[in-house]
Amino acid sequence: MTYETLERAAIARHLRVLGGFHPETDDGVPVDCKTVILLGPDEPAFWPHLKTQPEYRDGAADPVDRWSFRVVDAWANELGAKALFPFGGPTHLPFFKWATRTGRFHASPILLLVHDRAGLFASIRGALVLRDRFKLPAAPANPCIGCENRPCLNACPVGALSIEKYDVPLCKAHIASEDTANCLGRGCAARRACPVSQNFGRLPEQSAYHMQRFLAP
Repeated sequence: MTYETLERAAIARHLRVLGGFHPETDDGVPVDCKTVILLGPDEPAFWPHLKTQPEYRDGAADPVDRWSFRVVDAWANELGAKALFPFGGPTHLPFFKWATRTGRFHASPILLLVHDRAGLFASIRGALVLRDRFKLPAAPANPCIGCENRPCLNACPVGALSIEKYDVPLCKAHIASEDTANCLGRGCAARRACPVSQNFGRLPEQSAYHMQRFLAP
């Protein structure tokens, strides 16, 4: 097995490999794990595919999470690996730390994680925990380095995202009322402002779904 074969297999499942790392004792993964691979949606093909799937069409809650669990878990079983998820379990897993361990996720100027390909639209759908150790490619540079204008810092119409903190109540209050940047229909204005996000291809309809989930009680 190689990183490249995993990348091809991920795309066949409407996923993308977001990066990987070789775990150490304090990373909180099973002791027999030699490689962890993080997975995200393959944009822009992911959302049209999801809408054809039983998890979306049955009208039940959490279609994205349920689809992710089914697809990633089945793939892990094929590989003789284990699937772990950042949702749905009683135990909090350190996915934030795992993301930074790949070298492909970084803290953006507004503190949210930014990915070299997905920008501020990065979404981790699950992780493959593999028993084999294999070579991982060198991580690309932090995309925020050289981003002189840092548009994410000034895009939020109410300044809810800053270098100091993320004011979630202020963000929700604006989206639920004036929503002058149409964050609810198009996705977070600060995330959209990221130059990497703009080239990622995530559909506004998908962002609208996640914003509705964000506002839900």
